[in-house]
Amino acid sequence: MSLDHAATKPHEQLAAHLADGMEAVNTLIRERMASKHAPRIPQVTAHLVEAGGKRLRPMLTLAAAQLCGYTGPYHIHLAATVEFIHTATLLHDDVVDESAQRRGRPTANLLWDNKSSVLVGDYLFARAFQLMVEPGNLRVLEILSNAAATIAEGEVLQLTAAQDLRTDESIYLQVVRGKTAALFSAATESGAEIAGAPQPHVQALFDYGDALGIAFQIVDDLLDYQGDTKATGKNVGDDFRERKLTLPVIKAVAKADADERAFWTRTIEKGKQEDGDLDHALSLLHKHNALIDTRAEALAWAAKAKTAIATLPEHPIRQMLIDLADYVVARIN
Repeated sequence: MSLDHAATKPHEQLAAHLADGMEAVNTLIRERMASKHAPRIPQVTAHLVEAGGKRLRPMLTLAAAQLCGYTGPYHIHLAATVEFIHTATLLHDDVVDESAQRRGRPTANLLWDNKSSVLVGDYLFARAFQLMVEPGNLRVLEILSNAAATIAEGEVLQLTAAQDLRTDESIYLQVVRGKTAALFSAATESGAEIAGAPQPHVQALFDYGDALGIAFQIVDDLLDYQGDTKATGKNVGDDFRERKLTLPVIKAVAKADADERAFWTRTIEKGKQEDGDLDHALSLLHKHNALIDTRAEALAWAAKAKTAIATLPEHPIRQMLIDLADYVVARIN
């Protein structure tokens, strides 16, 4: 089940509740992605920004700020910062992964070229840093700049870990915390921080974002092996074909006998894939309950997110964020 086709859609409830703020965020994004001298910058950026993404990360920033009682203007800047960092990483990721499709549309590197994608991504990172400075809050600047560094570190770690059968669940978690959860937790933590929330509340929102981001990525990795192509926009087995050692495979490798390990070595480490290999990989995942166990981990991380936020005072947004944690993992029910 995709985020678009679930019976209840907490991200839409959240979007409706935050509509005025998100409109301001979108206006600011369009203003700041402009360029007087390089028209390709808004062309490439608009292709991704206008592609119909859910804007989940900037919504989390606005939600956290509102939940903590913020009434100033700067949560808009922080939300736009988060979206710019996210968009920059997507542009770079598509080049690294040699991707041809994102959100059901051709990638920027396919429509233009790799150089444009990398350089426009760099421009958006620079714009993000300009935006995050404007609130004049050093702690917020520290949170968001640390997240940008952690994301890059996670991506580089994935380069070496993704095709190495020695990669275990702790390294996988480190990669996921870097490339996905770091921006979720920075989004929620910075929203709480700009609101001047007490430290236990800031920590609770950080913990919520961290756990939500991990659950989100585990679900994505699981759906690669059992998702609906129309719903996910990805072909089943893309991660296998790209030789990415994600959690379902890590779990299967941990239980593999000698013949099974030889299969994973050939297909993932050496990249020598043949017809029928994906079907055999799926049979091994089922044999060792790797998909069931991966689903259980996603549900456990969603539960951690809900536990973290339950410590905050009652508020309509708190319930929406609790529902959102359930919703992220509803895709695998």
